[in-house]
Order: sequence, then C-alpha cells, then structure tokens
Amino acid sequence: MFEGFQSKRRKVNTEHNAEQSKPWVEKYRPKKLDDVAAQDHAVTVLKKTLGSANLPHMLFYGPPGTGKTSTILALTKELFGPELMKTRVLELNASDERGISIVREKVKNFARLTVSKPSKHDLENYPCPPYKIIILDEADSMTADAQSALRRTMETYSTVTRFCMICNYVIRIIDPLASRCSKFRFKSLDASNALQRLKYVAEQESVKYKEGVLERILDISAGDLRRAITLLQSASKNIGYSGEEEISVALVEELAGVVPEDTLAEITQLVSSGGFDKITQYVNEFIKKGWSATAVVSQLHDYYIKNDEFDTAFKNKVSMILFDTDSKLTNGTNEHLQLLNLLVKISKSI
Repeated sequence: MFEGFQSKRRKVNTEHNAEQSKPWVEKYRPKKLDDVAAQDHAVTVLKKTLGSANLPHMLFYGPPGTGKTSTILALTKELFGPELMKTRVLELNASDERGISIVREKVKNFARLTVSKPSKHDLENYPCPPYKIIILDEADSMTADAQSALRRTMETYSTVTRFCMICNYVIRIIDPLASRCSKFRFKSLDASNALQRLKYVAEQESVKYKEGVLERILDISAGDLRRAITLLQSASKNIGYSGEEEISVALVEELAGVVPEDTLAEITQLVSSGGFDKITQYVNEFIKKGWSATAVVSQLHDYYIKNDEFDTAFKNKVSMILFDTDSKLTNGTNEHLQLLNLLVKISKSI
C-alpha cells in the first residue's frame, strides 16, 4: 500500500546528546576532590589517603546538597579510575531495599569477594589500593536490625573492604556502627563558595540573568547547592520557552514557590488588623492561587523572628505557633485549615 516508502532515521551524536541532556546537578558533579566546594577539612584529610592504602571506614553526615555523595564518588574515581570502579565499588541508595536481608546477602557477598586485579593502565595512573569500597547512601534510613548486622560484616571483612556511610542525621546511626567510622561533618555551603560554583555553571551553560538572581537562588536554597543548581536549570529552561532573554528574581521566586513580598506584606497587615472573618476570606482566596502553606510558615518565621519591632515574649509565642503548624504540615494535615489556624493564633497574640 505504501510501496516505495522508506523511513529515514536521522543520525545523531548519541554521546553528545546524552551529555547535553544530563541534569546539571550530574553534569557538574565534582570529578575529583579538588572540585568539591567548601568542605576543606574533609577534602584535606581524604587527599592524604590517596597516597596510602590506609583508608578507614567513614561516616559522612550533614545537610542535603552539601557534597557528601559527590566527595566519596570523587575519591573512588581518584583511587581506582573509571574502569576499576565498576568492580571495586558498590553503591546502595535509599531507593534500594535496605533491610537486614540485603545486608546479609548483597553487602556481605560483595564484601567477601576477593579484590579484582587492576590492569597495567590503572596501576600506572591510579593508586589502586587493595580493597573494595561499599557506599551506603542515606544510611540513616536503614533499620536498626540492618545496622546491627552490618557492624559484624564491617569487622570480618575490613582487610579487603571499606565502608562509607552517608546520612543527614548522624543521631539515627547506632553507636556501635558510628564508633567504627571516622566521622566527617559536611556543613552548609557559605555564600561565597556556593555563588562561585553557581556562576561557573551559569557561564558554562551561557545563562543570562539579571543582577541579584544568583544571590536570590542561594537564599531560597539555604545552603543546598543541589537545589540551587536545579533551580537555575529550571529557570533557564523557562526563559527558553517563554521567549524572555534573562532570568529575573520574580521568575526564580515563582518557580521555587516563594510567596512574593507584597503578598506576605498583605498577610502580616491582615494579621495585625483583620478579624476572623477577614482572615478566613483571605485564606480561602490565597489557597485557590496555589501557594504553599509551608512556604508561608518559613517566610513568616523570618519576618517575625528577625524583626526588631517585636519583643522577645511575642517572638517566643509566635515561634511555638509556627513550630506547631510546621510539625502538623510535615505530618500531612490539611494546608487550608493549618494556615487559617496559624494566622488566627498569631492575630490573637498581637
């Protein structure tokens, strides 16, 4: 029926396209320890291990987006190289099943394997120490039983296997496990380090932005560089589709779900002077616009607590109200009711 019709496939450079289509977070993930920003203490100590085979079990902890996973991946690349990494490194993330059965099977089986021999090329270019590395990302989500099973595995196979556990909350790691590891605390990135890295990404991707945009992105991301880079990428894609030439602060705030300053001023004014009926009516309209109640809680906290116009007693009351609302929102309660309850309680406290 369609005689003579031939489908033609366009030839594409798959490697180039794969690199271009990567999320910027992955594309600009540090390839070596020197690229890791703002974690000088951890990087200095780990660089010393590159020259020796004496690497301890490690525990990386700190806020999200501060470079914990990037640091250990950069270290393994410098130790083994990209090819030997495939057989020497096992990475398990929170998305993997991490109960006691996985520790007994997958982790234990990998830990007991003999160390694979490096090629001549690897030996010439990388240290290639005689051990494997098991990376347990989001280790604080492991069950207590799984962590207990892991401590015996760490002791038994320590001659051929090193463990690196990564978590946000070190308190959730059981003491017997934490005591077997060298601890590295990763702090939130300060403004100068994060801004420098963000400028580098923007330059590499030829992103045009108005004055103050990068600083606002860092304010919103609160020390989380991963979130900052993702927000920058989202904004750059948005101006590509909308036809605008530069990223604006208003666009960044809209993409991040930040409540605009004039809207926040309306809320604080209403709380100061409005009655229950006015607050109810305003909240009904506010929720219909799709704003997040969590964002309101965060921004009201900054407004009331950092404002010198209010006394300490009032700040203490508001802090407790905001804390209670934030806790309930985190547990999945109704945003509409919680926001209404929050504003009415603050209004009564004034």
